[in-house]
Amino acid sequence: MAGSGRRGPIGLILLALGPVLTAVYAGVNHAAIRMASKAQVAGPQWQGGQGRVGADGLTSLGVDAWRLTWWTAAFVGVLAVAFVVIGLLLRRRARGRTVLLVLSGVLIVPYAFAFLVAMINPMKLLAELYKVPDFVSGIPSWQSSASFLLLAAGLSQAIGLSLAAGEGKRAGQAADAQQAP
Repeated sequence: MAGSGRRGPIGLILLALGPVLTAVYAGVNHAAIRMASKAQVAGPQWQGGQGRVGADGLTSLGVDAWRLTWWTAAFVGVLAVAFVVIGLLLRRRARGRTVLLVLSGVLIVPYAFAFLVAMINPMKLLAELYKVPDFVSGIPSWQSSASFLLLAAGLSQAIGLSLAAGEGKRAGQAADAQQAP
């Protein structure tokens, strides 16, 4: 029983890492977009300072890139919170565990899809579509690795779910053993 007491907090921590890493993904990409917007404004393509720069320092392309990144992070964030709720419900010994496990298996598909979208690096694709080389050159080299934060979030939550499911199963077996004559 001493081992199961240690797994509980680890499982909860792993489940909570999903929303945290998703927020970090959004923050890292926002910093990269700000850097790329500054490079775009400072670049030779910026028609003598003529153009739109918002109060937040983002160019029009920067705003579009941020919206795309924000929507990706928000989508994954909602999925990550759903996995936290599923993990908390799996820790109990109540019925419906199979439904929760199937639901978590179904929800991992859009999680993986969002990771693939982030892996394609839509910020760079959007800048190339707008034909703004200064923005592309201003994207820091580490930005392309930010998508792995979403992968780490998904993997940590998958491990946390399996720990929660195991804890709930052990709790159910212990309760059944106490009730048996």
